Amino acid sequence: MFKDLNKKQIISMICILIVFSGVFGWLYEFFFYYLNSGFKTFYMRGGNFLPFINIYAYGAFLILFLTYKKKDNPLYVFIISMIATGILEYFSGYILYGKLHWLKCWDYNQEILNFGNINGYVCLRSVLVFGLSALLLVYVIVPLILKIVKSKYINTIFIVSIIVCSIFIIDEVYNLIFTSLFNLPKASTIYKNLGFKYLYFK
Repeated sequence: MFKDLNKKQIISMICILIVFSGVFGWLYEFFFYYLNSGFKTFYMRGGNFLPFINIYAYGAFLILFLTYKKKDNPLYVFIISMIATGILEYFSGYILYGKLHWLKCWDYNQEILNFGNINGYVCLRSVLVFGLSALLLVYVIVPLILKIVKSKYINTIFIVSIIVCSIFIIDEVYNLIFTSLFNLPKASTIYKNLGFKYLYFK
């Protein structure tokens, strides 16, 4: 994927992938839980000020690491992505809630289209969506990003991508670390006070 790219192009691509995949995940969950509510309620997802869910960024890089060299085989990309993201999702949920006893941010026992769910942490629908998303990522998004970073405007793209990605990362660090260390208000608390609804599972 990074073949024949210089340092600026590689950094730009990584920054764009982080932002795109995290925002994609937020949008997917935002509209899915609207569907899950029977088209009655929009729920905020994630814990940041910006529309970003970090596990989708991790998942995107995991998918690319495991499948990109085999991108000539879409079935391989689809199946391996399903398995890998399913494992990531299961153990993320198991560790965050089952072991650390933090908020349970998803529970497939309480959601629609939850066939084959395992302890509420992963289900067939979720891994199918992730598998299809992997095809979109490998065959549409990555080629598009490669085209962007190989353009003659790479100096501008480099600066903009770093700034935007940094803003998302600062948002993430603030809500994950600084709010606990310095007793600062979390994004979710501020949004709740403004009337936004969050959906958590006990």
